[in-house]
Amino acid sequence: MEIQVLARHGKGIREIARIIGSSRNYVRRVLRGGAKTHYGPRPRRARKLDPFVDYVRERIESVKPHRLAATVLLRELREQGYDGGYTQLTALVAELAPRPAPEAVVRFETEPGHQAQIDFIIFRRKPSLLAAFTACLGWSRYAYAEFTDNERVETLIACLENAFEFFGGAPGSVLCDNPKTIVLARDAYGEGRHRFNQAFLDFAGHYGIRTHLCHPYRAQTKGKVERFHRYVRQSFYVPLVSRLDEPLDVATANREIRRWLHEVANVRVHASTKEQPLARWRRERDLLLPLPPRYSGRRFDAQPVASAPAMPLPYESLQHPLSRYHELVLEVAR
Repeated sequence: MEIQVLARHGKGIREIARIIGSSRNYVRRVLRGGAKTHYGPRPRRARKLDPFVDYVRERIESVKPHRLAATVLLRELREQGYDGGYTQLTALVAELAPRPAPEAVVRFETEPGHQAQIDFIIFRRKPSLLAAFTACLGWSRYAYAEFTDNERVETLIACLENAFEFFGGAPGSVLCDNPKTIVLARDAYGEGRHRFNQAFLDFAGHYGIRTHLCHPYRAQTKGKVERFHRYVRQSFYVPLVSRLDEPLDVATANREIRRWLHEVANVRVHASTKEQPLARWRRERDLLLPLPPRYSGRRFDAQPVASAPAMPLPYESLQHPLSRYHELVLEVAR
């Protein structure tokens, strides 16, 4: 309006531009009626992801309350012809399924070959138990998983042996929880002196590995394998069962998990190390302990794990009565 008024008073384009502090080209466009007085929102540009938005929304809804990892959706979309980027897919997933704020944790790193973290993860309890034994090398994050239908001590030992063979060696120690298949009583003989399950203790001695226990109710102590649990659930289990017409069984799960470990889990770029677990494992495996012949085992039925644990022996039962030591002192004095 100011430009139009100045022009009606006979002002030239140069003078009008100087008065209002604008360019002469802008003054010309206004006088010609081609300038806009305000800018509206830019028209939305079409994305390569647009034809697949409904599919992504349906997949996210189909697995609730679980989450479906964006990497899984990317693999599925690639099979359908999607050739767009990963960033716009993660933005869409975050919009459709907002992620809760992560809890602050302190990460403890170990030297190559020093430690593996082990655990069981439960996927289903009824109509039949479906669990998976998991093991993760602390330095490389190279991981192993094997599905089972029980958590007995003989199953634990067999799975751990399979993990050592998968790793190409045994770590110096394993970090684990406190199940009865591993420890019968914490601090039974004093602080840090636990009463271990004899079968597991014998197995650990056969391989020359140390066993470290997490503090009770502190699962984050073994955070590497716990995070791997979440990854297995989101990237392997949920996508697999969502495509099956019948409950997942152990045989099918183990057939699929081995391929997934080789093609997905151990070749991805790990969020913490910024490297592939496979590449780091190739540098770590030479520092693992060489494997002895497979563990022949003791009779597992000699000590049923399912029964109530025996009470730890009191300190007094591990020594003679004090009166006996007093008598010995008197005898020496004579």
